[in-house]
Amino acid sequence: METIHVVTEVQRRRRFSVEQKIRCVQETNQPGISVSHIARKYGISPSLLFLWRNRMAEGGKKAIAVDDEVVAAAEVKELKQRIRELERVLGKKTLENEILKDAVDLARQKKLISQLPSLPEDDTL
Repeated sequence: METIHVVTEVQRRRRFSVEQKIRCVQETNQPGISVSHIARKYGISPSLLFLWRNRMAEGGKKAIAVDDEVVAAAEVKELKQRIRELERVLGKKTLENEILKDAVDLARQKKLISQLPSLPEDDTL
């Protein structure tokens, strides 16, 4: 007799650790084991398992091609955000610096800022 399970609640998306993903993918590489069997074993869709396999293979190919380590997309995104923020701050400070230079030049032209004479070599006044 076959049982039927009725889903009455909404489930959240499950998150898998890197170790869990690697273990699942490694199990699919064993002789005589199908991706569908491993997917059923862990309760995930076969397409997700194929996606993990492809990403792992592609990451390895990229690392070999550039002779460098592969960086996670989340880390790249975080670093790009940091660069944008630093560029924004740098642009703001550059603009402030230019405004101050223009103000000093204008004040000198109008003689609002006097040119201070050189101080004597000794400290006597």
